[in-house]
Amino acid sequence: MEVVLVRNRYIVSYDISDPRRWRRVYRTMRGYGDPIQYSVFQCDLLPAERIMMIEALTGIIDHREDRVMLIDVGPADGRGRWSIETLGRAIKHEERIAIIV
Repeated sequence: MEVVLVRNRYIVSYDISDPRRWRRVYRTMRGYGDPIQYSVFQCDLLPAERIMMIEALTGIIDHREDRVMLIDVGPADGRGRWSIETLGRAIKHEERIAIIV
């Protein structure tokens, strides 16, 4: 039996009170998705990648002052692909290349 892992599309938004932490969160998020607005990223993640992202952010933010919100909009190749609508300037999608270490 073959196990098929599905990437889900997440909208990740954050409100970070300290500029240094904000830059660290931004750099971390660049490794998981594409910025689509100020402090908002679109991420297509496997379940394990979602967990790794949460663990990375948990180590950066101040849990009393900061907030990170994850919104699951569905499978990246299904409903999630068409769930985001913009008015005005379109979202520029970067071609992501996996780097295996």
